Amino acid sequence: MLMAPAARTPTNSDSGPVGGSSETSAHAIRVGLSTSSVYPGTAEDTFALAAQLGYDGVEVMVWGEKTTQDAGALAALAERHRVSVLAVHAPTLLLTRTVFGADPWGKVDRSIELARALGAPSVVLHPPFFWQTRYARSFVAGVAQREAASGVRLCVENMFTWRPRNAHSTRDFQAYFPTWDPVGQGYRSVTLDVSHAATSGSDALAMARALGPTLRHVHLTDGVPGFRDDHLLPGQGDQDCAGLLRHLVDTGFGAGGGQVVVEVNTRTMSVEERWEGLASALAFAREHLEGEGNTDAVRVPAPTRRRYRDARA
Repeated sequence: MLMAPAARTPTNSDSGPVGGSSETSAHAIRVGLSTSSVYPGTAEDTFALAAQLGYDGVEVMVWGEKTTQDAGALAALAERHRVSVLAVHAPTLLLTRTVFGADPWGKVDRSIELARALGAPSVVLHPPFFWQTRYARSFVAGVAQREAASGVRLCVENMFTWRPRNAHSTRDFQAYFPTWDPVGQGYRSVTLDVSHAATSGSDALAMARALGPTLRHVHLTDGVPGFRDDHLLPGQGDQDCAGLLRHLVDTGFGAGGGQVVVEVNTRTMSVEERWEGLASALAFAREHLEGEGNTDAVRVPAPTRRRYRDARA
């Protein structure tokens, strides 16, 4: 299990709900931690770290780890650590193509069942791949029908075109049907992932404005244009993460049950760096959502894979 540096462990607040995910919180806009932010750590590591750092809850990425597929195991973790499950991320990635079966609607339906069992108000899912033709044809209508019937928000996530690693190539590959861009597609609920916006060369703040009240869920991260979906810490890329968070406050995002979830890549970080990075991301969110955070008190690890300023030159 991942252990936080003892000297840096904050006091955990017991003001949040135990298990489940009611909309009651000490914070107007709840800030959660994705299990993918702690990978290769486990779901249990994520719940423990979220509690120690003071996150409002956890988004469970359903993948090969059996605990992420098991409502009973997740409910036990939520109870033990006094951390709510805010959202379930359906296994609609290439890497999770066999999780919850091969049928794409079956994956969505089982994710809805898992969310309802845990009291999570949202399921995050990706748009269909271009080769999933039958699923794609019924996707918008099927999402709307399931959202209305279940009472769970099905928040379709923005993606990006796949780009070649050759920096001199101008050919992009459209992997999603009808598009990676959720704006104007008729979805009632959307997830805005800042790293995906950056990878696609989009402006996340402009996308948030275009989505209007359909924006229900945000993956707080950062990035730069290119072929890599980097999922950097807020402030490490070139997106206006602070402006996006202030936009959420100004538009009543929290009053509609909107959630912000930190979804960043810490795989190459040490335990110390991961602790500091995730503490910094939470402080960044609190500072710009509520004026409460203190990012000056936390050292933000530098990007570990490349020097982004040089990469953009």
